[in-house]
Amino acid sequence: MKIVATVRNSFQNHSVSVSTNENSKVINITPKPDGFGSSVNGGELLFAALATCFCNDIYREAGKRNIKIEEAWVAVSGNFGGPGEPASDITYSARVKADAPEAEIAELIRDTDKLAEIHNTLRKGVDVRLEM
Repeated sequence: MKIVATVRNSFQNHSVSVSTNENSKVINITPKPDGFGSSVNGGELLFAALATCFCNDIYREAGKRNIKIEEAWVAVSGNFGGPGEPASDITYSARVKADAPEAEIAELIRDTDKLAEIHNTLRKGVDVRLEM
């Protein structure tokens, strides 16, 4: 699965698109008030990616177990320091309302945590290379 994210920015214009295997989608994010850059920062998007990954994966894994989820809630938090410093103290919590006993839901959440690809990418650490 090939994923591409593209940001294009000019005065009063901020365009974000993502694609998976050439299936493209646009994400609406406004520019900063001064007209340049994004009103949403990279840390916020990173944490949104973690929350989104877990949310999508919990539905996938619940389906394998014939568990019907009524609602999933995921919150991710952490800290960023100065320019160039990586995030620290990233934690998340998840709550799921489903047609299953609480013990099964807890097991589903724990198992999904082990499978969540974005989480595992950060846990493993990967090289990010600049190509010019």
